[in-house]
Amino acid sequence: MVHKSIENSMASQKQGKVLPFNVPTKLYRIGEVVRFTPFTRQTIHNYTTMGLIQECDWTEGGHRLYDESVFERLAEIMELRKTKSLAQIRMMLKKAENSEAAGVNAAAS
Repeated sequence: MVHKSIENSMASQKQGKVLPFNVPTKLYRIGEVVRFTPFTRQTIHNYTTMGLIQECDWTEGGHRLYDESVFERLAEIMELRKTKSLAQIRMMLKKAENSEAAGVNAAAS
């Protein structure tokens, strides 16, 4: 399995420590995501192709790899699914991402 070296900065920031080296995050194959959630393989695939969740890398064999943030996103989608359609959820998540990006860009200026 080949993947990018992804710094586990979230854990470091939460603990207030800056490590002098990169610690790769745990990457999950779709089967592992299915095992730890109530979603089926097809649902995970559909949510990925719809843009509700995003893979962070691929294996040499072409399998999607997800980072730990996918579990938070899936929990959010599961909660929103109680009252919203997938199209509504996609719009809500895109708006939230855009406003976060605008906030980061404004802070950098």
